[in-house]
Amino acid sequence: MSPRTMKAIRLHEFGGPEVLRYDDVPVPEPGPGEVLVRVHAVGVNPPDWYAREGMPDVPPELKPPFSLPLIPGTDVSGVVEAVADDVEAFAAGDEVLGLLRFPASLQGAAYAEYVTAPATDLARKPAGVDHVAAAGLAMAGLTAWQFLIELGHDHPSPFQAARHQPMPLGADTTVLVNGAAGGVGHLALQLAKWRGAHVIAVASGTHEAFLRELGADEVLDYQKVRPEEVARDLDLVLDTVGGPDSRRFLRTLKRGGALYPVYFGEFDDEENEKLGVTVTATQVRSNGPQLAELARLLDAGTIRVAIDSTFPLEKAAAAHERAARGHLRGKIVLTVD
Repeated sequence: MSPRTMKAIRLHEFGGPEVLRYDDVPVPEPGPGEVLVRVHAVGVNPPDWYAREGMPDVPPELKPPFSLPLIPGTDVSGVVEAVADDVEAFAAGDEVLGLLRFPASLQGAAYAEYVTAPATDLARKPAGVDHVAAAGLAMAGLTAWQFLIELGHDHPSPFQAARHQPMPLGADTTVLVNGAAGGVGHLALQLAKWRGAHVIAVASGTHEAFLRELGADEVLDYQKVRPEEVARDLDLVLDTVGGPDSRRFLRTLKRGGALYPVYFGEFDDEENEKLGVTVTATQVRSNGPQLAELARLLDAGTIRVAIDSTFPLEKAAAAHERAARGHLRGKIVLTVD
């Protein structure tokens, strides 16, 4: 008997969105500790296009193992179809969401009709949350959670020796979120508000009404002002843009403040010490229990996942083209019939 087949997006070579091919491949079998998920929706994230490009700008020692052909994708929402004999937490028919195998592998293989997933990477999807929102929550939500609320693991950061330790947030805390309209940014804004912080959102002016709906107390339009020149005495900056320009936010912090660049740049430890500030980062990791906490907040209406756009699985290349144009409002999600 021939094996069951499914549709999946695969890379046979590295390059632009055009290398994403819609293929017929065998349905995977769950191994020990895994479940088989019938996929309903897939969240699109930066690591997906890094994988598509072959991670050319990443030092070899930081690249996870991967080989071609490769099915990209890590964020999934769907229904459990089968479980390995040693899995007790889930059963066939359970609705689940997860961030799969990140950052250990770029072959999370979520761009497909079926995917196997470690049971520990999954959380139950609340009945009141649709699959599109659930798929958009995983990586972005866990990134915001692990930077702002609870790290939840002891793995060292690949970017620095110092261990990231989230600052306690409350009514006496002022937080600036740079890139506040994006996937991580709009969820981080909401989590900071949930903890009672005063939140300043930085984004283009076209997003102001959206950001205020999410709870932003102030909105800075970076196309009109330089936020590092107008913001002062901040307790915390979460820079979801990060990179070399992230140092510009050091001047906005009060002594004892902290800067968390999601995409880590170059910083001078002596300068940070002189200013009396902390600069730390981490790398998001799969975490089923934390994702369950986020799903509960989503179900309660405490946070929401904004959807920039959706594309059917076979149009994954168009989704990557949309991502490349930037200025996203929330998440891009692939839907699977």
